Amino acid sequence: MNARVGGLALLGTLLIAITSTAGDALTAAAMRKLGPLDDLYRQRGLKPVIVQLARCRLLILGIAAMALSFFSLLWTLSFADLSFVAPASTALGFVFNSVAASLFLAEHVDRKRWMAALLIGSGVFLLAH
Repeated sequence: MNARVGGLALLGTLLIAITSTAGDALTAAAMRKLGPLDDLYRQRGLKPVIVQLARCRLLILGIAAMALSFFSLLWTLSFADLSFVAPASTALGFVFNSVAASLFLAEHVDRKRWMAALLIGSGVFLLAH
């Protein structure tokens, strides 16, 4: 690929980061909803834990989003350089996860993390240009 990153590579990288973030946020929300599973495991064994996980729609959606992220990665790597896609999608994922944690999971993201996300986002910009 050329030194300049093509629009399709940017689109693919963005798709990877968005679907990965959706998977992370949905999985985190599911686990908060379910709570600790170790008591259930100790009292009744592994099967009830698996059943509980399998019935959780948020978790199923999270896993589906992560699978979509993986297939987006495969698609993007079919035409874009790994040396761009891997660092850019990881960095964007960090930025998007900070936003999702703050907006959707009501987590407190402190100033240090926002500054780190800004610096990382700037690095993606430098990679793309």
